[in-house]
Amino acid sequence: MNEIVREFVLETHENLGQLDLDLVTLERDPAERETLSRVFRTLHTVKGTAGFLGLAKLQAVGHAGENLLSRIRTGELAFDSEIATALLRVVDAIRKILASVEAAGQEGDGDYTALVQTLERLTTREIGGGGRPRPPSLPPVPPISVAPTQPAASRSIASPGALPTDPGEARSPAVADTSVRVDVGLLDKLMALVGELVLARNQVMQFSITQDDAPFLGTVQRLNLLTTDLQAGVMKTRMQPVGNIWGKFTRIVRDLATACGKQVRLDLDGQETELDRTIIEAIRDPLTHIVRNAVDHGIEPPAERAARGKPAEGRLHLHAFHEGGKVVIEIADDGGGIDPSRVRDKAVRAGLVSPEQATRMSERELVNLVFLPGFTTADRVTHFSGRGVGMDVVRTNVEKIGGTVDVESRPGHGTTVRMKIPLTLAIIPALTVTTGGDRYAIPQVSLLELVRLEGEQVRKAIEFIHGVPVYRLRSNLLPLVYLDRLLQVESTRREGEEANIVVLQADDCPFGLVVDAIHDTEEIVVKPLQKPLKGIAMFAGATIMGDGRVALILDVLGLAQRSGVVSGVREQALAEKPTSAVATGDHQTVLLFATADGGRMAIPLTRVARLEEVPRSAVERAGGRDVVQYRGEILPLVPIARTLRGHWSRDGHDGEPRGPLGNGPTRAVGDNTIQVVVYAGEGRRVGLIVGRIIDIVEEAVVTCSPDRRPGVLFTAVVQGRVTEFLD
Repeated sequence: MNEIVREFVLETHENLGQLDLDLVTLERDPAERETLSRVFRTLHTVKGTAGFLGLAKLQAVGHAGENLLSRIRTGELAFDSEIATALLRVVDAIRKILASVEAAGQEGDGDYTALVQTLERLTTREIGGGGRPRPPSLPPVPPISVAPTQPAASRSIASPGALPTDPGEARSPAVADTSVRVDVGLLDKLMALVGELVLARNQVMQFSITQDDAPFLGTVQRLNLLTTDLQAGVMKTRMQPVGNIWGKFTRIVRDLATACGKQVRLDLDGQETELDRTIIEAIRDPLTHIVRNAVDHGIEPPAERAARGKPAEGRLHLHAFHEGGKVVIEIADDGGGIDPSRVRDKAVRAGLVSPEQATRMSERELVNLVFLPGFTTADRVTHFSGRGVGMDVVRTNVEKIGGTVDVESRPGHGTTVRMKIPLTLAIIPALTVTTGGDRYAIPQVSLLELVRLEGEQVRKAIEFIHGVPVYRLRSNLLPLVYLDRLLQVESTRREGEEANIVVLQADDCPFGLVVDAIHDTEEIVVKPLQKPLKGIAMFAGATIMGDGRVALILDVLGLAQRSGVVSGVREQALAEKPTSAVATGDHQTVLLFATADGGRMAIPLTRVARLEEVPRSAVERAGGRDVVQYRGEILPLVPIARTLRGHWSRDGHDGEPRGPLGNGPTRAVGDNTIQVVVYAGEGRRVGLIVGRIIDIVEEAVVTCSPDRRPGVLFTAVVQGRVTEFLD
């Protein structure tokens, strides 16, 4: 009987998650007959098996809920919010009883009399305010009998014939189980053994390189193929759909919205997207906190939404999908959004950033301040949020598994939290490199490309801008990070004669990691660092290489943060106006940029306030021109290429549309964002839309020829290229 009880507890727990989802669905759409029948069958099965096992309290609660559902199925009662709340309390009561049965072998001392009385009152309430209720027309439900000697007894499942059926309600025939339950600990042990097998395979493969025995090499190749297939199979057993943790959010959103007096619809997308079990467990709490924040802080009450011209019902959308070897999970709401200026003021008042730092931050950087420890935008502490600890924990937990988290928000339109997380943490492909005589592994999911420079290339291609080493990669300035300097080890590479650059991406920011040597890629088994080493942010773990030596796994995000790439130090060094950027004689510091039609232009850096990337969706139309809300003011936008071409044409029209931004040549700037040079002069600012920022240079500017074209001062040669200077 112990085995029967165990199976009953396991299967009932699985069914309760679906019950939560189905009851909330019925509350939204009571006409869902298939869902109603599924709820009735589940509760009927729980009640019948509880009676067989002698669980009187569970049987009584289930029976009362079943009676209520019977009247709803016959059309005598309409499913409403009061009934949904009562039946959800039934689900909670079943969970509590099961927890007691699992822990102590008995139902516990909980009193469910009040719940049963509530269910009976709802079952016998009058129809339409008058008359006596009609008795249920369904036949009485026979008790479920299970013979202990039969193998089917361990499934605790009623036979199809014992259940009343609706006309047209099709029951699928019983089929043999196609899956078995395996203890999670056993799966983890099996995964560890496969990891050790992969390490042994790597060592054998390394040894085989020096051998020329054909039969031996054939055996090694066979071992390699079998190990790879076994590894893939075992890893697949640990993969679970992300929908396993999304099911509970239906109930969380429903209860939280009711408590907050809001109307929220939850949409789920990509539930079938699979992740390693350890990853799913790691993101469970961060996802729960983000969902709670969206309902409690993000989505407005119905009256406020109506005043803003929005539907009374808010929308919360969870979407999971694969992208670039990782899984992306987006949590988006259509609520009030996050006001960057409000975030800035609160962060400054809390002492989290200085006023000088805050003024130099972009809107995206300001919004992402919500991840700082102790920061909250809430004006009050509620039962659900507002203490300033949640989002910090979210980022910490996500980064701990090698993922990233980012926030995008538009005031009045909603907020999107985007998490990028790896598929698995057990066995990953990695690139091995050498620096200072030691080998390191770089996870391949962060790798973009490899670049090798030799001789004169090193001296010409690597430049310094305000002390920051950069490399021109296809006309883009790539910040460089030297691994030997970051780790404070002595390099073995010949300075100035060669450079091996590993182009990586951290938090959507590409940078180049300069190493002494680059080796091959291979699959590595991730071993966690011991407690004394876990605090080192630049390492994500360790692995054993094919020759038996240990190699540390580099944490790409940690390297970027330690070197300042992610924090924006290098971007600010390139974008901000230096104190020495003033014209001195014929020398002046200028900003070079390309226009959308391929032209090359320059502007004195002394007149450049900031360089910005503006989402195309943020551009609005006012007074016949494109504008954007920028730092508390309305910033006019001027598309340089379109404007100059319009001046140059004889009839004053360049043949391009004059509609909102996105028509005409300005689309060449980018698909989703536009690059804007914020020009400051004569007491006002204007945003110049450019195609691409090229460089900031200090050079002797010699006028080659005046230009008669309106909008251009003169033409000069800068860096060996003909360049127009903008008026």
